[in-house]
Amino acid sequence: METKAVIAALAALAQETRLAIFRHLIQVGPAGCAASKIGEAVGIAPSSLSFHMKELAHAGLVSSRQEGRFVIYAANYTAMNDVLGFLTENCCGGNICSPVSACCEPSTSPVK
Repeated sequence: METKAVIAALAALAQETRLAIFRHLIQVGPAGCAASKIGEAVGIAPSSLSFHMKELAHAGLVSSRQEGRFVIYAANYTAMNDVLGFLTENCCGGNICSPVSACCEPSTSPVK
């Protein structure tokens, strides 16, 4: 995956509402979810939802399709896996990673 595409994806996810939307779509699965249901699940108005969906779509993280009068959005699992692959490409210095390796001990301070 190109560095610019990874940056665009991470930038799109670096916002609380968009991250919540994307996590919801990941949980829903490949079939996707109607825009109205996404709004209900995340607790945002349709006008705000369309803005956030545009940003996620522009970053290639979601796709949309028309089903009757509904717009169905689905997470782009390939893009998600490509971003994760890019981030972990050289994980643990090329050694096989275990859940907790010596190079990656969990931090004792909480992430904020």
